[in-house]
Amino acid sequence: MTHTQVTLLQIDNYGPWTVTPSPRREVDLQTLQSRLYADLSQLIGNREGYVFFSRFDNMIAVTNGLTMADLSLIQESIRNRYPVTLSMSVAVDGSPAEALEVATSQLQDEGSAQDETRTEVLRGDPISEVERTAQDVQLAHFDVDNATEKYTDQLNEFDTFIEIEQGYAELMQYMRRAHDALSFFVGGDNVIAVCPRMDAEAYADAIDHVEDAVGVELKVGVGRDRTAQGAGMAAKHALETCREAGTAVEMNL
Repeated sequence: MTHTQVTLLQIDNYGPWTVTPSPRREVDLQTLQSRLYADLSQLIGNREGYVFFSRFDNMIAVTNGLTMADLSLIQESIRNRYPVTLSMSVAVDGSPAEALEVATSQLQDEGSAQDETRTEVLRGDPISEVERTAQDVQLAHFDVDNATEKYTDQLNEFDTFIEIEQGYAELMQYMRRAHDALSFFVGGDNVIAVCPRMDAEAYADAIDHVEDAVGVELKVGVGRDRTAQGAGMAAKHALETCREAGTAVEMNL
């Protein structure tokens, strides 16, 4: 069984801050959000976790191996670098979606995302070291099959983007609905899904569903490890096997 440690990261009182004392320039807000994501990606990545940007003011991370002390240090680092602060909530479950539900509820119990008195909340129960195993995190790295030949070298960039996003949207919804998995676009034509324990048949079914629904062909490499970084690298190697062998699903468990 997997034990995914999911951490919800939410900028405190961000909506009101963006218009106080007057509306801030969108270019400045976009710059702040992208830099914040980059810093969090490095801070959490240096501790073997993954963070996904979601809506940027809210981010979702897989943080197996990170303690509450680690997360508190990250909060402090963000406070010292940015004009905004960050609240975090942690939960662990075999279902990534259920872990996120619990983490979300814990944060909502502390007040609204636009409550100026709710600052740097840190709640939750990370997985204990004695409970951790080499099977805790299962990640799937999806890639559009022959995206360069089918889209990039044939269509303009916006129409290519539409095709890729349609595939991502269909995959994201299907994986959430059918498997309680959380899938995230990570650039180019790549999607990383945080999954419960799933077999090759389940991944093949998801790929078939996306092709039938929107005509986008996918392949996927799957990895499992005690940390998100380890599972992610195992998934990348499995995806390379797909490319070399011409297969749609490869598992590196």
